[in-house]
Amino acid sequence: MLRTIVHLDADAFFVSVEQARNPALRGKKVAVGGRQRGIISSASYEARACGVYTPMPTSRALKVCPDLILVSHTSGLYGEYSRRLFALCEQLTPLVQRSSIDEGYLDVTPCGFKSLGDVETAVRKLQMRITDELGITVSFGIASNKLVAAIASKLKKPRGFVVVPHGGEAGFLAPLSIGKLPGIGEKTEKYLNAHGIKIVSDLFERTESELSSLLGSGWRELLESARGVDHREVETDEADAKSYSQQETFGRDIADRAEIERVAKRMLEELMRKVRNDRKRVRTLTIRVRYPDFSQASAAHTVPESSELETAFYAWIAPTLDAAWKKRRPLRLVSVRLSGVDDAPEQLQLFSETSDKRKRLAAAVDALKQKGGEGIVVHGSQIAAASSSAAGARKLGVKRGDGDPGRRDKSEFGRE
Repeated sequence: MLRTIVHLDADAFFVSVEQARNPALRGKKVAVGGRQRGIISSASYEARACGVYTPMPTSRALKVCPDLILVSHTSGLYGEYSRRLFALCEQLTPLVQRSSIDEGYLDVTPCGFKSLGDVETAVRKLQMRITDELGITVSFGIASNKLVAAIASKLKKPRGFVVVPHGGEAGFLAPLSIGKLPGIGEKTEKYLNAHGIKIVSDLFERTESELSSLLGSGWRELLESARGVDHREVETDEADAKSYSQQETFGRDIADRAEIERVAKRMLEELMRKVRNDRKRVRTLTIRVRYPDFSQASAAHTVPESSELETAFYAWIAPTLDAAWKKRRPLRLVSVRLSGVDDAPEQLQLFSETSDKRKRLAAAVDALKQKGGEGIVVHGSQIAAASSSAAGARKLGVKRGDGDPGRRDKSEFGRE
C-alpha cells in the first residue's frame, strides 16, 4: 500500500474535556480561561459563533457573549485525557507522533490495509471509539503525507473527516486560501493578498523571479508545500531508543521567558518520569527553539554523572534555554531532549543519603501521579514560574491560547 498518514486534531480540546466531565455544559457557550489571567484559552463552537475566540481577553469575551459560561483550568485533567487519547490511537498503529497535547500523526502504511477505503473505515471506527470512551470529539485528515493530512483535518471541524486520495494533493490544495499553507501567518497572508495571491493556485501563475521578489529565499519551499510535497516521517518515541524528547508548539508565538522556562521544566519532569519507568539514567539535556519563520537553534549541557532525577538538570534549564534562544524573538516551538542514556548499574557513592532520599521522593511522586493524575503533585518551580508569568502577561499584554480551528499549529501549552 502507498504511504498513508492520518492527522488527528481534537476539537476545542480544553472545553471538550470539561464537557466530558460535566455533560451539563454540552451545547452551551463555554470557554476555558481565568479571570485573573484574563485570557480565553479554549472556546466551544457555540461560543465561537457568538464571537469568542482564542486568545481573547476574558473581559472582552464576556461583553461579546454575556451568557458565556467561564470554566477555570483543571490541573492535570487535560494531560490525562491526552494520554488516553493517544493510547487509543496506538491500538490502531504503533507509529504515532504526539505533536502537541491534542494533535498528532499516525502512520498506517505498515498496518496491512489493502486500500484507502479500508483506512477510512478503520479511522472512522477510531473516531467513534474516542467519542464513546472519552466523551470528546476529534477531527481527522487522511493523506499521503503529514502536511496535507494536517491541513485536511482542520477544514471541516468539529468532527471533521477529510480524505485526500493519493495523487490528489495539488488539486486538493489549489482552491484553498493561501493562509492554509504552513509558514503563512496573518501578516504574510495579507501581504500576499495585496499582491493578488489569495488562493494556493495563484502561486503557480507567477514567475520564479516574481515569487523570489515577493517571498525571498523561501519561495521554493512554499511552492513545494503548495504542490502538496512533504517527505517528513512520523517520528515516534521508539524511533530513537537512545533519547527521550518532547516538544510544545505554541498556539500563538510567545516571548514570555518565564512561561517558556516553565513549559521546559514541565517537559523535563514528564520525560524524567519516563526515564525512571524505563529504569534508565541520562546525562545530556538539549533545548531546541523554533522561530515563526521555522528557523531553529539548540543548545545542550552534559552533567558529570548520569541521573534519573530532574533535580540534576533543573539548574541548567535556564542557561541552556538562553544559549539556544539568542535571537530573543517570539518562539513558535520549544523542545526538550534527554540523551546519553545509561542503563548500567549505578556506581555506589559514599555519603549518598541525600540522593537516596530524592530517589524515594521521586518514586513516591511517580506513584501518586500514576494513581491520581499529573496535577495531583506540582513542583514548586511550576507554581512560582506560573505566578511570575501571569504577572508579566498582565503587564505586557501577552496573549496565550490554543488557536482557532483554522490555525495550522495549535497547542495547549503550560496546561497542567
